Amino acid sequence: MTDALDRVRPYMTALADELTKAGAIRTRPWAEAFAAVPRHLFVPRWFEQETNDKGIAVWRERRATDTDDDLAAAYRDQTLVTALDPATAEQVDDTAWTGVPTSSSTLPRLMADMLEDLTVEDGHSTLEIGTGTGYNAALLCARLGEQLVHTVDVDPLLVEAARQRLADAGHMPQLAVGDGTHGYPTDEPFDRIIATCSVPSIPDAWLAQCKPGALLITDVDLGIEGGLVRLTAAGQARAVGHFTSTTGRFMAARTDATTYDTPQQPERAPATATRPTTVTAADIRANYPFRLLLAFHLPGAQLVYHVDDAGTMALQLQHADGSWARAPLGGDNSAAVTYGGDSDLWQQVEAAWRWWNDAGQPPQDRFGYAREADGSAYVWHIPDGTRWDLPAGT
Repeated sequence: MTDALDRVRPYMTALADELTKAGAIRTRPWAEAFAAVPRHLFVPRWFEQETNDKGIAVWRERRATDTDDDLAAAYRDQTLVTALDPATAEQVDDTAWTGVPTSSSTLPRLMADMLEDLTVEDGHSTLEIGTGTGYNAALLCARLGEQLVHTVDVDPLLVEAARQRLADAGHMPQLAVGDGTHGYPTDEPFDRIIATCSVPSIPDAWLAQCKPGALLITDVDLGIEGGLVRLTAAGQARAVGHFTSTTGRFMAARTDATTYDTPQQPERAPATATRPTTVTAADIRANYPFRLLLAFHLPGAQLVYHVDDAGTMALQLQHADGSWARAPLGGDNSAAVTYGGDSDLWQQVEAAWRWWNDAGQPPQDRFGYAREADGSAYVWHIPDGTRWDLPAGT
């Protein structure tokens, strides 16, 4: 083990230095943790997306032990996909599959930002929702000590693999198999909760396991967009905080160990008209805080890519009632929108665009987030108090 660590120590140190220079690591304890935890032990195998010689987008398998370049790749500041949904995965050659990712080792810069935002102190008991590879749990162990770290994941195979990898790295935190939205099975309270998955709303169980004043960080998925929120438990199943300056999205929390539910999509309305617009698809794609604002205005709506029969790509906003509005990404008609169903859908986009620009294009950390005891939530623009209510469960 010592010889193996000596081989990868330069990569570990280089990653910690890179994250420090980028501003993701801001304190010495976390720099020491990243420099001490061998990432390749937790991600010995991953998948990188590429287009094969038949023009098919596939996930190509890579292993950290194959070459020095592969080993170095395990320590790059990049997200590494580690599992594919067996319901959609199909092997196309010896080392490549199609399919939808279901688990990954998060971008180290994002992990560092979230861990710093968690502001742990010595003695803080911490719960991680989403064990995944075990790498984040190992970082928590290196910072806090294994006795204070609890982690839960819905996939028993992932948990057992993480348990072995953590042991190989010298850590034995408390691991459990279960639906992470239900919290940790023992119901004990924690000083800090960090979720490496997205949820549409803050689960009751998480707040029930917060000590008074506990901090909670998770990715809230609002439909069109979502973001990381840093919340303080305020008692009586309430939590109040704000979106963080860190941008990053996580895969949705799963209730099944290996796959995601397939949502039912409504029948889309036929095209109604095309008209000029003051908001282009390029405007939407280039401005993450504006997409978040759109999610406040249109909770539950979706923003997807659309390709028509001529191969023209567009951004399509679609509502649960079947209404939709579509703006092309480039071309002569980039300042036009085509819609079907409710004509008000894109008018709300234009109204939100005016508000955002009139307010000085506020970044996401200028918006607060509060979760109420009844499960409902609201967001507000911190400087002037403008408020948007979100339905329960959103």
